[in-house]
Amino acid sequence: MSLTLRTISREQHLAYIQSLPSASHMQVPAWSDVKAEWRAENLGWFDDRTGELVGAGLVLYRQLPKIKRYLAYLPEGPVINWFAPNLQEWIEPMLAHLKQQGAFSVKMGPPVVIRRWEATTIKKGIQDPDVKRLRDLEADFIEPRAFEVADKLRRMGWQQGEDGGAGFGDVQPRYVYQVPLANRSLEEVHKNFNQLWRRNIKKAEKAGVEVVQGSYNDLEEWQRLYEITAVRDHFRPRPLSYFQRMWTALNAEDPNRMRLYFSRHNGVNLSAATMLIVGGHVWYSYGASDNIGREVRPSNAMQWRMLRDAYALGATVYDLRGISDSLDETDHLFGLIQFKVGTGGEAAEYLGEWDFPLNKLLHKALDIYMSRR
Repeated sequence: MSLTLRTISREQHLAYIQSLPSASHMQVPAWSDVKAEWRAENLGWFDDRTGELVGAGLVLYRQLPKIKRYLAYLPEGPVINWFAPNLQEWIEPMLAHLKQQGAFSVKMGPPVVIRRWEATTIKKGIQDPDVKRLRDLEADFIEPRAFEVADKLRRMGWQQGEDGGAGFGDVQPRYVYQVPLANRSLEEVHKNFNQLWRRNIKKAEKAGVEVVQGSYNDLEEWQRLYEITAVRDHFRPRPLSYFQRMWTALNAEDPNRMRLYFSRHNGVNLSAATMLIVGGHVWYSYGASDNIGREVRPSNAMQWRMLRDAYALGATVYDLRGISDSLDETDHLFGLIQFKVGTGGEAAEYLGEWDFPLNKLLHKALDIYMSRR
């Protein structure tokens, strides 16, 4: 297939995303409005024989201080045929275009899964003292074509960090936890939860915990819980304005793109979460909880409600987002996978993020700056 790359309108871009079973929520046109501090561009790949749009990418440009040179970033994109035998012919015109736009370095995250581990496999790994990481376990699913994609990228000059992009070194998580919903009944999904999750859901129901959807006006209450979580878990919270912008931008594009949930007991909100929807892929994107009321298991009740709503929307996967690859109980990130593995489901490893230095000197300077942050 002979291809032509050119900029496209937001409407063309959105129509293309809507024609697909799914795409990352960071590749919809409205994501550029969420990342307001970045300049954005919509790219389209066209089949020269038919003129058909066959791929799209949202590029975010971040300018270097004082000079007109940019880091070009395609988070969890672009949305192209990554398994095409002529992958080079898809990528090279993009690099040429970005260079022309003043980019000194390009970062992208191919949405290609390389390995999957089922919950039962992970549980066995946790019990094995010789297993410290997911990669120490034999995967239940391996995508051989993903290795070919990685080889092609390396041959083209794309680079990954010294850790191979594993873990939380990437901007977006390389490892995520997902509950497949396609071709399964809700009863099967629930049955696959571990005993503790099923018991906690029942406990919340018995205690009278209710889960409700919130609106834009409830984002301030969300922020209250989120900031409590940030203090407890030692991370820097995003401001309320970020979530307000997210809600406004995403739901202007599609009124059902972003949802807000609260889990409450006796009229008090105990936990909250945001949910994002693109086609058949539903993400639990941000979560928050109070320091009180944990004994009535509000988070389990909320996840079960969100998963059921995702199922009712026809989702094929409920994505609980990032985990680390550590199965070491002494690792501070171990709790993430321990909580999520209780849903059954599976851990997925993506190909990770890749960098292409268009200007080696500036790219190196950026690397040094990022390593010192």
